[in-house]
Amino acid sequence: MENKSLLIKNVNIYLEDEKINRGKLLITQGKISGIFTEEEQPTSYPSHFKILDAEGLNAVPGFIDGHIHGANGSDVMDGTEEALDSIAKVLPLEGTTSFLATTITQSKENIEHALVNVANYQSKAGYAEIIGIHLEGPFIEANKKGAQPLEHILKPDIELFDKWQALSRNNIRTITMAPEHDEDGSFIRYLAENNVNISAGHTDIDFAGMKEAVSRGVNQVTHLCNAMNGIHHRDIGVVGAAFYLKELHAELIADGIHVAPEMLQLIYDHMGSERLLLITDAMRAKCLAAGVSELGGQKVLVDGDRAVLEDGTLAGSILKMKQAVKNMLKLEEVEFEDVIKMASSNPAKQLNVFDRKGSIAVGKDADILLVDNTFAIKHTFCRGMMADSLS
Repeated sequence: MENKSLLIKNVNIYLEDEKINRGKLLITQGKISGIFTEEEQPTSYPSHFKILDAEGLNAVPGFIDGHIHGANGSDVMDGTEEALDSIAKVLPLEGTTSFLATTITQSKENIEHALVNVANYQSKAGYAEIIGIHLEGPFIEANKKGAQPLEHILKPDIELFDKWQALSRNNIRTITMAPEHDEDGSFIRYLAENNVNISAGHTDIDFAGMKEAVSRGVNQVTHLCNAMNGIHHRDIGVVGAAFYLKELHAELIADGIHVAPEMLQLIYDHMGSERLLLITDAMRAKCLAAGVSELGGQKVLVDGDRAVLEDGTLAGSILKMKQAVKNMLKLEEVEFEDVIKMASSNPAKQLNVFDRKGSIAVGKDADILLVDNTFAIKHTFCRGMMADSLS
């Protein structure tokens, strides 16, 4: 379907604070231009528009994946337009309409090549939109490196970050770092002053250190429970800090592998839907058959629903956002509105794009999913274009 004006009728619309049953959505030039109840009619229509009868379906905002390395055989670190195209084209099929292109700890040259590539990239009609960069590493703790290559880990460096932010044309929105290596807090404070979303990850910091880091500007935790210390009865560590410190939001890989289903429930019980951010942390093997893949120059074995290094370390995921949402819906007390917050509105607010993403409201980008009552995706619209028509 071309990116023409569209009227979606007979659709249950999940707005920011209410639900309209059997309403109408008018999309004009990629934006949401009108929202109407069943009884209301637009006062005027575009000169050329199509009508889609969404009888029995629900309209929810498109998902925002704030942490994804790759999919469909491509990785952000490939540093090519073709790789970003390959990722961005396939993501709408799982409901993701925008994402942060995520780097990995690598050589300075490789990171810089990837940053410049994203800076030069133009998101294409009907593809998921790249709304920025997640710089994961290299300023991390070696003992919690996970699948991040040890030889490229660095200490926090303001001058280097400034160089990278300039190369990215100010597209670095989130940085994952180990706060314990910024001993005087100058790096974290600098990032906070420059409106970077600072996420503690690949870290072994204790609770007291996390509390201090939050006071300096850390406001997020990267893939909660993974590549960090757990809760101990004498020190509740990073996971406990996420529960305890209300300033913190937390990424969550809800695949039942990185975090067991029982732990997902425990996390939700303590944090609720207001502070969780569903992510995939997916790597290039997502959407491909089982076999041998690659992450950060390392061999990855993909079998069934997991991806691991040769030593068994989890190497990102092959999770799709639509499955993460369904997994969360299996938990007690989780409703439609809750997963919309975790997959759409919370990430938009955290990344300062809620003025145009993350909810269904007049004037925002028409990033919309039409889903059934089990959250199965029937259609995905990326900035007004029906993306599933491209597949």
